[in-house]
Amino acid sequence: MRVDAVELHRLAIPLVRPFETSFGRQTGRVVLLVRVRTDVGDGWGECVAMVDPFYSSEFVSGCEDVIRHYLAPAVLAAGDVTAESAAGLFSFVVGHRMAKAAIETALLDAQLRAAGRSFGSYFGAVRASVDCGVSVGIAPSIAQLLDEVSGYVDQGYRRIKLKIKPGWDLEPVAAVRELLEPGALLQVDANTAYTLDDLDHLRELDAFDLLLIEQPFVEEDIRSHVALAAAISTPVCLDESIVTTEVAIDAIERRATSIINIKAGRVGGYLEAVRLHDACLERNVAVWCGGMLETGIGRAANVALAALPGFTLPGDTSASDRYFAEDLTEPFVLRDGTLDVPTGAGSGVTVRAELVAAWAMRPVETLLRG
Repeated sequence: MRVDAVELHRLAIPLVRPFETSFGRQTGRVVLLVRVRTDVGDGWGECVAMVDPFYSSEFVSGCEDVIRHYLAPAVLAAGDVTAESAAGLFSFVVGHRMAKAAIETALLDAQLRAAGRSFGSYFGAVRASVDCGVSVGIAPSIAQLLDEVSGYVDQGYRRIKLKIKPGWDLEPVAAVRELLEPGALLQVDANTAYTLDDLDHLRELDAFDLLLIEQPFVEEDIRSHVALAAAISTPVCLDESIVTTEVAIDAIERRATSIINIKAGRVGGYLEAVRLHDACLERNVAVWCGGMLETGIGRAANVALAALPGFTLPGDTSASDRYFAEDLTEPFVLRDGTLDVPTGAGSGVTVRAELVAAWAMRPVETLLRG
């Protein structure tokens, strides 16, 4: 297909409640959307980068600049473009995987809509619905944490994930474990907040029968994750460390991790995410789909990805109302702890133009074919 224009939309969307992790507190979400207009139809992609470079080195304004000055000109200058060719087309840009993923997803959406094929069919989905977990941020108090968790349990979420950091770990985890039914799935996410000096402290989490501990140490420190995995009984899961399939294979072979969190934006797009899934499935390593507070645009693709056979653990594919009073697409609604996989062409959802306009932080920026 020929790309005639690339639109950049920057939106400010309020969250229904603050979301706090070890690297900061969010009360709203600044979202960068990419829309491609092609000779076969339009497609949308959502950039998962945050407004500040606290979770990763990528951030919204940086992604905008990379797309504006490098990635969009590349697709606009190309005679024929497919989602499958995007990685090669963007290879002259080092890194910037979240920016690349956003425009690749928009290309894939346009391509599959034109072909009348869904993301799920294209990825290789084997389920019509996916089990859903929920990510619970750091709360002002144990009482407020328990109140929030109780609400999610009542809604039917099949797994609870607690954000932890030094000073907020053993006590809240113990309280939530006591609250939950025996055998309920509980895991924790440290978002790189610890060091190897905390090994003995982290070992105390073994008492709570956790599904996993996610990314306790900084991204580049695979060695410390190897040491932790050998010293505790709780499975170690890597998130921020996993930026390519090759890095994941290396971490698995070094026994730094036995579970992988797959985030398409973090690895450069859904095509790489599928390749990563296939590599883990071949090695009998469980995977689950991580979330980045996506709107319905990104959530639709995540739910389709989570329907692949290797996704055996509930992911962070929560319902729309977990984060937003209104979503940019038709809402994703939890039913018996699951979300339905969209079956319509492309992402299978319709972008609500009135909300894109209402939440716009500035006029749309349109980059045109030369």
